[in-house]
Amino acid sequence: MAQTIYVLNGPNMNLLGTREPEKYGRATLADVEKLCRATAERFGLALEFRQSNSEGELVDWIQEAHANKAAGLVINPAGYTTTSVAILDALLAAQLPAIEIHITNIHQRESFRQNSYVSKAAKAVICGFGIDGYALAIRGLAGLLGIKEKH
Repeated sequence: MAQTIYVLNGPNMNLLGTREPEKYGRATLADVEKLCRATAERFGLALEFRQSNSEGELVDWIQEAHANKAAGLVINPAGYTTTSVAILDALLAAQLPAIEIHITNIHQRESFRQNSYVSKAAKAVICGFGIDGYALAIRGLAGLLGIKEKH
């Protein structure tokens, strides 16, 4: 049975493709999911892909990943990056390898976007590569798990 990873997306990620395309590009969340599924498949990983505008639901999914013995997770906390101690605490409690992802380079943006609570629980942070960062995150997570790409 394939190991499962979770890819979780925070608020407003459902608006990808139409929300500030000059910053976030024209790709939709469906495009991100397709990229994530294709990347996970190359490593023989099963994938749970989700998006919520609700902080509590994201916390519930992190706890679910832990309860379901997921191999790890990729999270784009979006607007909760700089505000959510609850997501930080959930990640710390879950003790799963987590990769934090951002489409834009948050360090080139407004100063309030540059302090991530989530980073304190993440094994790695990827930002600024657009949606390709998701593929990099899955590849990196597979590497942390010792999983080689299937040929």
